[in-house]
Amino acid sequence: MTRPQDTRFFGHPVGLSTLFFTEMWERFGYYGMRALLILFLVAPVSGGGMGLDVLTAGSIYGIYTASVYLWSLPGGWLADRFLGQRNAVLYGGILIAIGYFMLAATDAGVFYAGLSVVVAGTGLLKPNISTIVGQLYGATDPRRDSAFSIFYMGINVGATIAPLICGYVGQRINWHWGFAISGIGMTLGVIQYWFGQRNLGEAGLHAVPPESPEDAASQRKILRIGLLVVTLVAAAMTALHLSGTLPLTAILLVNALGVLLFVIVALLFAAMLLGGNWTPVERKRLAAILVLFVAASLFWSAFEQAGSSLNLFAERSTDNHMLGLPFPSSWFQSLNSFFIVAVAPILAWLWIRLGTRQPSSPAKFALGLVFVGTGYVVLMFGALLSAGGAKVTPLFLVVTYLCHTVGELCLSPVGLSAITKLAPVRIGSLMMGVWFVSISVGNYLGGRLASVYGTLPVPVLFGLVAGFSIVAGLCLFVIAKPVSRLMGGVK
Repeated sequence: MTRPQDTRFFGHPVGLSTLFFTEMWERFGYYGMRALLILFLVAPVSGGGMGLDVLTAGSIYGIYTASVYLWSLPGGWLADRFLGQRNAVLYGGILIAIGYFMLAATDAGVFYAGLSVVVAGTGLLKPNISTIVGQLYGATDPRRDSAFSIFYMGINVGATIAPLICGYVGQRINWHWGFAISGIGMTLGVIQYWFGQRNLGEAGLHAVPPESPEDAASQRKILRIGLLVVTLVAAAMTALHLSGTLPLTAILLVNALGVLLFVIVALLFAAMLLGGNWTPVERKRLAAILVLFVAASLFWSAFEQAGSSLNLFAERSTDNHMLGLPFPSSWFQSLNSFFIVAVAPILAWLWIRLGTRQPSSPAKFALGLVFVGTGYVVLMFGALLSAGGAKVTPLFLVVTYLCHTVGELCLSPVGLSAITKLAPVRIGSLMMGVWFVSISVGNYLGGRLASVYGTLPVPVLFGLVAGFSIVAGLCLFVIAKPVSRLMGGVK
């Protein structure tokens, strides 16, 4: 454990700088690649793209973005039981870098394999690096919340600059070079993490020791069974595909992922709500988590279309000129992170100013849904103006991303805080995994919605997303007080 008196990084332990830059480069790679992914998939082969239809491309995008967050569950478990968080972050970063360089290959098979490698690496890195941040501080160290604010800035720095660099190179020079830059960024992150580990002290160094030899044997058995199941499923799917019995298509895979997500969510909440030796207060709080989970999944299904349907609208229907000079459509992907840096202090000040009069957590979730829906109302009008093939002003997307950012700030940090307060202590880590599953479900639904871009009239698509988001938000407003009562005094 780093000593509390270490104040070498803006008053914080110097190890925080190692984690800050690791996360910055990881997010640089993720948002740089995400800004290009669906545009590359639908770009004509003559232009260096893959020439896929939007239905297939949207399905692939949904599979990838949903899997990134879903794999945080096994990634966190492996770190807790076997690897330790520090090794998990290192191995995850290496896998991510390898995956991005595989995306730079011109072979389609290598490209899809690269997506899988990035998913596995992100599942190891993403849930565990945040855990190490917390372990840098003692239980009573007042700097902990401030540390996460600084760490969050690393996320937004990487997410802001990545589309500007990777997007320009990918769209203006060569798609594969754009993906390679994501790999270079993650490689830089891994190198500085390797040399900066000495600043982390004991944080994340070891896995949680098993309570007994029997517990250790049980964990090893679960790992063996898990690896066996994954291997057998992969082998069976490959055999079915190669034999022609059941050709694997993006649509088939995305449908299978939908079933898997449904089963995982159903089993998680059935086990939590129906099982467990919970007190009445804990059981009510778990019910409140279920309501927030559903609301968060709906929110992310709309919000996470930034890299898919909003990216396609930017490319096909927006006049991408600024001061008379053209710019790549992928640059719009930087707006969300830019607005977070600009708007977050204002909202933080507002919540403090309101004090006990500020909205409850369910009401803030409702606000998040209404704001993300409002963004699509704005974009719906832009889509109506572009229905005849005209290019609309970039202001439509700018205002949309501003609304979405306000919605994100009403929901995302509030959700993280609420989960940590509502979850019974003995399943706190599992509940954080459940939060990532809500993002996975949202990404999956967002990918399915984006896959009908162009098939369904674009104004209708955006209008439907606006409608279900706003209606869901209004419904949550109606039940906000009963849900707050379920929270058992947690604000």
